[in-house]
Amino acid sequence: MENKIYSFLGLATKARKLVSGEDGCEKAIKSGKVFLVIVAGDASDNTKKKFTNMCKYRELEIRFFGVKELLGRYTGKEMRSVLAVADQGFAKRLIELIDAVTLESGGEIIGKS
Repeated sequence: MENKIYSFLGLATKARKLVSGEDGCEKAIKSGKVFLVIVAGDASDNTKKKFTNMCKYRELEIRFFGVKELLGRYTGKEMRSVLAVADQGFAKRLIELIDAVTLESGGEIIGKS
């Protein structure tokens, strides 16, 4: 199931509906063009807190998923801690997939509004 999510992120990248990297994501979030923020599970605590607060303030969906290396690889970049989805359809499907994996593994869904 996780491979499906990574592949879907690659598809969103090809469709140019994905912003990657902390700076790019922060600008996209502040411009109001984002529907979902994905933070790598192995991102630093400061990064997680920063984007959690930013999303909470703007009432944006946020999910913690994957590892930096794989997020980067599937989006055609080097390691990435943060991704922002700029398309409502892609965002909705990614939320469904990530939540299904989280519940499957017995985890808690954080950031669900």
